[in-house]
Formats: sequence, structure tokens, C-alpha cells
Amino acid sequence: MVPHIRLLLASLLFSVNLSAQSGQDLPRFLTDAEKQLLHSAKYVPGQPEGLSAPPPVPVRAMGEWEELQALLVTWQASNNSLRDILTEIVRAARLECRVIVCCNNQTVLTAARNYLISKGVNVDSNVEFLIVPNNSIWIRDYGPNCVYANGVDSLYFIDWRYNRPRPLDDTLANRTSQYLGVPLYTTFEAPDDLVHTGGNFMSDGIGTSFSSRLVLEENSPGNPYGVTVKTEPQINAIMADYMGVQRYIKMDVLPYDAIHHIDMHMKLLDEETLLIGQYPAGVADGPQIEANLQYVLSNFKTPFGTPYKVVRIPMPPHNGNYPDAGGNYRTYANAVFVNKSVLVPFYETQFDTTAQRIWEEALPGYNIVGINCNAIIPSLGAIHCITKEVGVSDPLHIVHQPLPCMENAVYSAYPVWANLNHREGVASAKIYYTTDLSAPWESVDLPVYTPNDTTWTHRGFIPKQAGGSTVYYYIEGTAGNGKIITRPLTAPQGYWKFCVTETVSAPEPPNVVLAPIYPNPATAITVVPVHTSVSVPGSLRLYNTLGQLAQTIFEGTFPAGPANYFLDAAQYPSGTYWVEIRTAEQVITQKLIIRQ
Repeated sequence: MVPHIRLLLASLLFSVNLSAQSGQDLPRFLTDAEKQLLHSAKYVPGQPEGLSAPPPVPVRAMGEWEELQALLVTWQASNNSLRDILTEIVRAARLECRVIVCCNNQTVLTAARNYLISKGVNVDSNVEFLIVPNNSIWIRDYGPNCVYANGVDSLYFIDWRYNRPRPLDDTLANRTSQYLGVPLYTTFEAPDDLVHTGGNFMSDGIGTSFSSRLVLEENSPGNPYGVTVKTEPQINAIMADYMGVQRYIKMDVLPYDAIHHIDMHMKLLDEETLLIGQYPAGVADGPQIEANLQYVLSNFKTPFGTPYKVVRIPMPPHNGNYPDAGGNYRTYANAVFVNKSVLVPFYETQFDTTAQRIWEEALPGYNIVGINCNAIIPSLGAIHCITKEVGVSDPLHIVHQPLPCMENAVYSAYPVWANLNHREGVASAKIYYTTDLSAPWESVDLPVYTPNDTTWTHRGFIPKQAGGSTVYYYIEGTAGNGKIITRPLTAPQGYWKFCVTETVSAPEPPNVVLAPIYPNPATAITVVPVHTSVSVPGSLRLYNTLGQLAQTIFEGTFPAGPANYFLDAAQYPSGTYWVEIRTAEQVITQKLIIRQ
């Protein structure tokens, strides 16, 4: 055996529920046999070996764009098309960090190594092979989740109970934690026995996380996993203790996404930017995705107290069809950050070129690597689903809200606020800036903010620039141990930018309208968009077909500009309803169909 191949040999107790045998190309969704097994008395979950208590200190869930020491994949494919996807992941990721290929046994390990070599991948650099039992390729959902003690101290792994009867998968976190020497904490024992899945969880790295309401359903009364029933506040408390989640945003599940994992249609690009999959109007999951998005935008601000930014990216068709007409659930959102690269699923050139442009514009400086995923997407997963990040052991964590357009009449210099933290302290920090990307970057210090009357640790100033210019900038931090990191991670090829203006003009207000309600027909959270040119008193009500008041959605003063109001269609029987907006001058109505 060649020296660079690292092995972890561990015994494993096999329980009676190994109907999901290793070596099969299991889909991401439950097979019919697994559904029967899950609801039978024979189902026994995988056995944890981690600590069955929350971490002893406050923790912070890692954002996916943070610095990685390794990327995990499982080599479980038995056909070349799936092997080729794994091969391209390894080829690209090994240039950014270690890639750990998890294999069931020595035979699979040898086959994986030989296949990668045959495809021209240099397995002697940054590629490691690990013998660890597993059932499937979907390591995102069952692999270890990274958190940091006290924000930037020790790296811990958190392992939730997996929502599939694949017991070998459910123990992979045990083996990888031993291999990497990372403490493992598990939610396997009551009252913290939480069922959850990695594809249905995204963290902004500073306390806010997103999931679909699947996490509530799978821990509700009658769940087949044998876990104790939990209310939403109890689930929130477990996620706070184990993951450091202080604000847990949950959205309705989608009609055509059978697995209900949010990584199939959305992704956090940073602390304030949401990448959202977009269908043509009225198609497939498009209306519910949009309703969920507007629910988030109307009810939650970024951790900086400002509205979320949204980048929309097409959900491409398959043979001209979308999931509501039998097409595969193609998505460009199911991508993974690997330090300075982003690995993105690709399908057809005519659609892929648009997706690549959107990703590159959203993330300047990142290497956007497209990987053909036509062979895997019918199983309801792509790149994000078959990879799992491992953060570095000593993160130099930098948080900054990029500057908006700055007005010279207001600012003599442009203030840059940031949080920089490292377990050995921050020795120094700088702001690099330029108005000409072909010219050298200039720098100014980003000193510690000593008054300590804000949540920010550092503040500096970019000197005043000419009106009409665009300022490009990034932050560099040096830790007490000499480690240097930038934010964005891709700087100086990647950067933030803002415009400089001399005056600020007020935007034109929109016309007064009751915009189209969506989704319509409705089954769950439904958005009622209202646009008013001025603040105006009025009411927004829902009536049934008999003209009886079903709900007062809003009563008071409508603010000037656009606003979204919400109703939960799940509370009402199927039928025809009418939404009415009434002011002193006018009454507008719109039909709403509710289907259960």
C-alpha cells in the first residue's frame, strides 16, 4: 500500500436493518423498500459513538464559504457516469484543500484510486482514502456538521440522527471524527434526539440558519424514527445548544421537491445574500419558492439589520420539461464552496452559460467549476448533496457588511466596520482599496475599535474618492500566530465594491395596485403583494365564496411602496375565496383558489 493512503480500520456492529446494502447506488429519496423498513418494527438506527450532550461552551455553526481544511466524499457509485462526477469533484477540490474519499473496504478503495488515476487525477497530492462503512453517496445529509467553540476556538463535529434507514451512513461521522481528531457531539439520545439532514440546513456563520419545515415534520407525533416528539421551540433550543443557532428560519416544503431539502433551490452566498432558484411564472415549485422568499424578506432582516439581497438563477428544464411535467429537478443552486472555487452542477450548454455568468457576477474572483450532473440529478441531488466540508482548525473569522453607495456630501472618508476574531487574537488588520483594478492596491489600517460601544471589533476608513467612481476593496487580517486571511477569501481577484455619488435622489414610488397573489392556487403560506404610492389607511381581508369574512389579513396604514402580506391557506377548506383591499377611495378584489 502506498504511503500517502491513510486508512481507518474500525469494527462496526451490524444491526438487522441492513436492507440498504452498501455498494448500491441508492437515491437521495427513500426507496419503497426503505419506506416499508422505516415503518416496521425491524428498523434499528445506527449506533452513535460521540458525546451525547451539547458542547460544554457556546458554539458557532460554520458558514459554507469559510476556509476549509478538507472536503469529504463517499465513493459509492457502481456506474461510470456517477464515478465521473466524483472524479471531477476530486480533480477540482484537491487544488483547494485535502479531499478525503470514504470507501467501504480495501477493494472499493483500490478501485477508487485506480479510477481517479485513469482519469488523470493526481492522487499523490491532497487526496486521501479512508476505509469507513457507508451505504450511499449522499454524505451531505449524514456527514458531520462543523461548529466552533466560542466562535473561533476548537473545531467540533455535530451529528444529527439521519432520516434514512441507512445505518452505516449514520455512523460515518464517528469514523471521520476519529480520523481527523475532532470531538463529536450527537443528537441521538432523548431529550435531544433530533432527526435532521444536512441538505436541509444552511448557516450564515453568525447565528442565523435556514431549513424547510421538514425538520418539524420529522420530529413530530407519529414520526417513524423513534425519537421523542418535539415542539418547534424545543427544536430551536436543541439547535441553539448544539449548533449555535440563535435565529432559525423555516419555510414551507415544496410540492415537487420530494425530499424537501432547501439545498435544491437556494444557497447562502454570504451573510446577507440569498441565491434563489427561479422557474418561469407559475411553473412547478416556482410559486411556492417565491412565496417562501417573500415571507423571509418581509419578516426577517439580515444580521446587519438590512433587507436580504437576492440573486436569482434559473432552474433549467429537462428535455423542455420542468418537474411538474415530468422533467428532472435540475438546479444550479446545489453547489459547494471549496475555498476559492465553487463547484456547480451543469446540464446543457445553452443553460449552463447563463448560470456560470450569474455565479461569476455574484462571486467575483471565485473559480466557478461546472460539473455535468445529468447522471445524478434524477436521484434528487447534485454537487452539494455528495460533498461535506471540514473547516480549518484555527479560523480567522472576518465578518463585514459591504458598503452601499456612499455620498461625498455626507462622508469625508468611508467608514469600514468589521469583526475579526482568532483564538490567539488578531495582531493587525488592513483595508486594501482601489478605483482602478489595473492599478496597484492601496492600503490603510483597520484598527481595533476601542470605544467598544458597538458589536464591531474594528473600524477603519477608506479615503474620499472622486464622485462617480467605483471603489473596490477587501479586508486582510493577521492573527496572533501569524496566520493571514482575506475577506473575500479570493482577494485581490475577489473584492467588494461601492459607488461614490455627490447627491442622492429619491426613488419614484410605485403605483397603487393589488399585485397577483401567489401561489394561486394556494395550499400553504401565500403572499398578497400590495403597492401604494403614499401611506394610506385601509384594510386587507379574505372572504369565502358566500361573502363571509374568513380573515382580516391587515388593518391599519399601508406604508408607501411595496409590502407583502401573508395568509396560511392550510387553515381553510378547498374552494374559491376573494381577497379585498379597501381604502377610502377604492376597493380592489382578487380571486384566490385554495386546494388541500
